[in-house]
Parts: sequence; C-alpha cells; structure tokens
Amino acid sequence: MKNKVKWSGVFPAVLIPFNEDDSIDEQGFRSLVRWVAGHDGVNGIVVNGHTGEIMTLLPEERAEAVRIAADELQGEVPIISGISAEGTTEAIQHAQAVEAAGGEGILLMPPHSWLRFGMQPASTVQYFKDVAEAINISIVVHQYPTWTKSSYSTSQLLEMAKIPNVVSFKLGERDIAQYEVDVRALKQEAPDVSLLTCHDEYLLPTLVQGIDGALVGFGCFVPDLISELVKCVKNQDLAAAQQVYDRIFDLKQAVYKMDEPSSTSHLRMKEAMYQRGLISSRQARRPVLPLSEEEREEIRQGLLSVGLLKDEAKA
Repeated sequence: MKNKVKWSGVFPAVLIPFNEDDSIDEQGFRSLVRWVAGHDGVNGIVVNGHTGEIMTLLPEERAEAVRIAADELQGEVPIISGISAEGTTEAIQHAQAVEAAGGEGILLMPPHSWLRFGMQPASTVQYFKDVAEAINISIVVHQYPTWTKSSYSTSQLLEMAKIPNVVSFKLGERDIAQYEVDVRALKQEAPDVSLLTCHDEYLLPTLVQGIDGALVGFGCFVPDLISELVKCVKNQDLAAAQQVYDRIFDLKQAVYKMDEPSSTSHLRMKEAMYQRGLISSRQARRPVLPLSEEEREEIRQGLLSVGLLKDEAKA
C-alpha cells in the first residue's frame, strides 16, 4: 500500500495572501501557515483549496504554495494540496508537482466539466485510479454537493476507498440525509479511511455522526475553535460542544452572512483576517471583484459584535 495513514483532527484550508500586484506574498503566507499550524488539534494544512483561490493560480504557483508551506513547517504536519484539472493527464502533472514540492497528499476535486455535463459512471473511479498510480502520496476524495452533477454515489465512494492511496474523504454533500448514508456505508465497509466534514455551515450536526474531523475553510479563521469543537465531540461532551458551536455560528454569521460558502466567501474571510491583522493585504484575484466599502464595514461591525475587534471610537 502507498502511504496508507488515517488522517483525523482539523485540516484548515488556508487562504493565500497576495501582494498588490497579485503575486504571492511569501512572507505573509509563511506567517499565516505558521500561525494556523500552531494551534492544538490542527493535524494538517490544506493549500490550493477553494479558500486558497486555486482557480486563479497558475500551475507553477500552486506548486509554489506547496513548497512554501512545506518549507515553513518542515514536516510538523502534512501539507495537502487541492488538485483541480479538466483532464487526467493534467491532474497527474499537478499531483506529481505537489509530490515534488514536498506535499504529503492531494485533495482531488472532480473535473469541473462534470458540473455542467455530468460524468460517465465508470469514469469517476478510473480517474482516481489513474492519478493514484502516478504518485506515491495520499489522496483525499473531495465529495461535491448532491445538487451538482459531479457528486459521487455511495457505491462510487466505496470503490474509491479500495484504492491504496485514498486515505480520507472530504464529505460535502450539503444533504444531511445522503451525508448520513455515505458516512454509515464508509464506516462499515471502509473503516481504514478517515471521514472529514467540510460543512462550514453544518459543523456540529455533521461531526456528531462519529466522523474523524473537519477540513474546512473556516479553520483558517478560527483554528482554535474548530479544534475545540472537534475535541468536544470526540469526547462526547455535547453540552461543551454546543457552547463552542454557538461561538462559531456567531463568527460565521459575522463574516459570511450566508449559509453555504459562495463566490465571495474567501474574499470575506480575507477581509476579516486583514481587519484582525492576521494578513497584510485583502487583495484577491479577478474575476472576483473587491468588496464595497459597505460590505467591509458590515464585516467590521460583525467582528466588533463578536469581540474580535476593538472599537477604536470608544477606546
């Protein structure tokens, strides 16, 4: 078997700071990765996810993000990189670049053409097999929402679990009924893989299904609270978990103002982290446009309301 490990705990999907000219802010990225990884319960860092604006990064920049994070953390926790490609050959090239840059795993997204046109049932598992055979690092399967045409069936997930490199599933069905079916099937039929929720908006309800942890973008913003929530659920202390979750909910409402992550969710988080002084620039790449002053003020008021900013007017 290739690197069959059972990853559990919290895996924050980190955003990537840019300079004003859209180049990667390496020092800012290093500081952010170091800060996130320094929290107890964080057992891995995910770069080049949707939160990390993978769609706007060139192939060499995606590899560079892996290299920077791996160099900064020096094996303290595994670095996992998102892979988004339309064809198998391209996906393999990206995955091999991750391995060469020091990454210990990939988060393999479905080809996004499947979102529009659907997929051949047999092509899904073969896609993972082809990529797996070309690398010697781990694979996390990225399950998309059931309302998309690229959401895998339970039987497809079980076949993917048989691939030696596949060590974990990032489950994002956004359909609690189907989520529970998939979780139960994988726990019974594939107990050697780990199950991670990616439901920023349903964290507690999805964690209590007895899964192994969370891979969420909001873990970049409040890694301490996400880790505490996972720990409380693992210890079956639901009263404590509810208290932590109430805090996470308030923070999520302050930053996102919505339910499921949307086209500007990474931008709103970036703005919130900029206002907190955790990154030095709110810059994001087009086609996403900057937030309006009204939206920035809305986030500021939200952060004030939950105690993450001081009201300078009252200081």
